[in-house]
Amino acid sequence: MNATVHDSASNDILTEQSCRGFRGKFRFCAHWMAQAVGSPWAFVLAVLTIVVWAAVGPLFHYSDTWQLVINTGTTIVTFLMVFLIQNTQNRDTKALHLKLDELLRGVKGARTSLVNLENLSDEELDALQKEFEQLNRRVRRSDKVNE
Repeated sequence: MNATVHDSASNDILTEQSCRGFRGKFRFCAHWMAQAVGSPWAFVLAVLTIVVWAAVGPLFHYSDTWQLVINTGTTIVTFLMVFLIQNTQNRDTKALHLKLDELLRGVKGARTSLVNLENLSDEELDALQKEFEQLNRRVRRSDKVNE
């Protein structure tokens, strides 16, 4: 049996085959967690946690321990979220680059040398940006002349 998880919002299909091994399991968990913590219910849960914490403050006389509970909890969640967000961002960026590379390869007249542009040095990217800015200025001047 081939289990499939389908998220219609992102059209991301995770099959049993793609979830094998440590990386596959991590990807599956990261995808699931990203969907869960990005939901309105997660936000409501976070707000309720803060409200309950604030409400019990008087019971604990706003002690250092009372403050430490929320500080420790939020620090742990933030620490874990950094890795989750980075993982999903890396995947999204990689997928976007591959899609753009495919478009560059498929468009007649496009400079295929721009494929894998993300591997250029900062200086090379700056030079390319200046080239595109000059091209943009020339096109604008040409459009003004043709009006």
